[in-house]
Amino acid sequence: MNTPAIAVTLTTAARVRAIVAGSLGNLIEWYDFYAYAFTALYFSAAFFPAGDRTAQLLGTSGIFAVGFLFRPLGGWWFGRLADRHGRRRATVVSVLMMGVGSATIAVLPTYATLGAAAPALLLVARMVQGFSTGGQYGTAATYLSEIAFDGRRGFWASFQYVTLIGGQLLALVVVLILQQALPTAALEAWGWRIPFAIGALAALTVFWLARAMHETGRGGRDAGTFAALVPHWRAFVTVVILSAGGSLFFYVFTTYMQKYLVNTAHMAAATANWVMMAVLVPFALLQPVFGALSDRWGRKTNIVAFAALATVCTVPLMTWLGRVQSAGAAFALVLAALTINSVYTSVSGIFKAELFPVEVRALGVGLAYGIGNALFGGTAEYVALSFKQAGRESGFFWYATAIFALTLIAALLMRNTRTNDPLRDAAPRD
Repeated sequence: MNTPAIAVTLTTAARVRAIVAGSLGNLIEWYDFYAYAFTALYFSAAFFPAGDRTAQLLGTSGIFAVGFLFRPLGGWWFGRLADRHGRRRATVVSVLMMGVGSATIAVLPTYATLGAAAPALLLVARMVQGFSTGGQYGTAATYLSEIAFDGRRGFWASFQYVTLIGGQLLALVVVLILQQALPTAALEAWGWRIPFAIGALAALTVFWLARAMHETGRGGRDAGTFAALVPHWRAFVTVVILSAGGSLFFYVFTTYMQKYLVNTAHMAAATANWVMMAVLVPFALLQPVFGALSDRWGRKTNIVAFAALATVCTVPLMTWLGRVQSAGAAFALVLAALTINSVYTSVSGIFKAELFPVEVRALGVGLAYGIGNALFGGTAEYVALSFKQAGRESGFFWYATAIFALTLIAALLMRNTRTNDPLRDAAPRD
């Protein structure tokens, strides 16, 4: 096997440029992905027959969930690419593929024009985006972990979620601007296409990003194989379970929360969007705080604390949010939930990277995350809306709590990477 290209001498300036470039690629990828979630309230009627609003949202949420099912496939393919040929190449291909998916959605004909073919084509575009995102997560997590400063990796690697949240925030800002500039009828007719067109154009900046990224993790043709991954099956299972809980909590209190505030708390769509935009700002700022703290007390402490709080707090938080009467109260409750989530998201990439050696790091992180995320994170909206449609909405709160309890068990059993960290020996030197 070739020597991994990460134990190299880098200046501080070069390393910071590489971290910024890798983070911006992540932001573009996630903006494209979340543009779908935040415009679904406007285009759901365009791709499904007229009828019950919840049924239409179930249709778009179902397609959202199917996109997640392609994440494990993307995690495998891009993880193999990143481990064999380097993280930079995988990032470039991933972002370009996401842009193709956005461009496709931006020009798709509606149900009124194509009938059942319209949602079918929407599904194909989301499959492409799901495949792309599955690769982006593992690639970004491993790249930022490998390129970061030793002893401060928790702080620097937390910018993966700063930019992930930034992608969400940017998608929300675009939607809010469109809400102010266009009447609702125009948004539902054609305005919802604009965010996807912006995302497609933004993906072209990946060629600039590639020039600033220093290549890491290139291991040759023997890297990134299932045979090399098998000895690390315990780490793989751990990441699957922890990704399931972390992703479920994240999607409940971010993308699904917009619909929950509208559909259950009966808040105006514009108000719900403002609440979610406002809460994402402190959520992003909390990432480096908890990331830096993890450099002091270890990633395992973060994961255990998150899982315990999620298990105890989910039912009361969701119950109160369903009865909320004001935007201010909604903001406070969602922020409380996302503060809990920050304890996990700030280290979600690096703790996974620290569990695998370099030759299977991108594959192990990307594939395990993709499986846990697809089964529980990507299905969060669909499962929640299914409970609601059945008249048992609170059942979803207990379903989520059971997953978080399982996450807590896995967190307690996970390896402590403070004393056994394969990244430490391979960290780049200043």
